[in-house]
Amino acid sequence: MSSLVAAGSSSSGSANLLIFALPVLLIGFMFITQRRRQKETQRLQSSLGVGDQVTTTSGLLGRITALDDQVATLEVSPGVNIRFNRRAIAGPQTNSSAPNELAADTSSDPTGLSD
Repeated sequence: MSSLVAAGSSSSGSANLLIFALPVLLIGFMFITQRRRQKETQRLQSSLGVGDQVTTTSGLLGRITALDDQVATLEVSPGVNIRFNRRAIAGPQTNSSAPNELAADTSSDPTGLSD
């Protein structure tokens, strides 16, 4: 009978260790991924330059015309400049065609319908 109790206590000890180890591992993983994300964001912010085509976190596409420590000025249309907090810049423009090229493509067919 004592061997059954000993066997039961050793397996429950492993289960208790597992119950405490899993949350610790999860929290550690969350810290590591957050640190990696912060380094990537820092790298992006330091690589920004005037003339870069970027996308904001809200999805606005534009070209950087001026940069400050806190503010980035984007030209979203010829002559239209908008000021954004630098942290609102999500990254480089992912669309391969510029906004002006899209406007030129739709000028031939104003309805946007093709035959």
